[in-house]
Amino acid sequence: MTPGTAERPQMSVEDFEELVRRAPETVRNKLEFLDGRLLVRHGPIDVDDFEELARVAPETVTLELIDGKLEVKPVPDGDHGEIIMWVLRQCMMQRPELGLYVEQGLRIDTYRKGCIRPDGALAPIDYFAGQGEWASPDGVLMTVEVTSRDSDTDRRDRHDKPRASAHAGIPVYLLVDRDEHTVVVYSSPENGAYQSRRPYPYGSTVRIPAPVALTLETEKLKDYAD
Repeated sequence: MTPGTAERPQMSVEDFEELVRRAPETVRNKLEFLDGRLLVRHGPIDVDDFEELARVAPETVTLELIDGKLEVKPVPDGDHGEIIMWVLRQCMMQRPELGLYVEQGLRIDTYRKGCIRPDGALAPIDYFAGQGEWASPDGVLMTVEVTSRDSDTDRRDRHDKPRASAHAGIPVYLLVDRDEHTVVVYSSPENGAYQSRRPYPYGSTVRIPAPVALTLETEKLKDYAD
């Protein structure tokens, strides 16, 4: 686990109370905050209710719906942001016709009606034009996640997020794992799972297969290692 990772609250009590105050009536009485976690009583909420809840949430709270569960996306630290910018620069230099869109909402209809906000979504320039807050993943070539300093990162970034991306048919899921100091390339989605998973230690040359077709020289990532 990344140093400094702890069982810390997903959000503050004040943010939870503000979220409840703004929540649509169909959801308001279902929300609970126990042991620092946001929970939904009486089962999952539907996508329409989730999208409205995400729309009215306080600016300090970013929500996702993964595997039918309401999740709070962690606030990134400085190294997390630098790694995303590093990946973005590699994409711009090697594939200028593509953009890495940070925290673009994707509607994963095939995966229990989920809605995710990956750290990055690689797609052709202008692909998301006119699609609104929650877009179709059909044109996305790769989703990118960087592990966070929270206790849910194992379940969320190493299990739930790759499953969601694979179910959506996104060709590649790229994970920068700060706990293990590795870059992991998931590819070849089939039947809701990636058939290939290749980890590379920091400092390696990482070749991401088509249709992404990028080569990452990852020595720079050592600068952000704990």
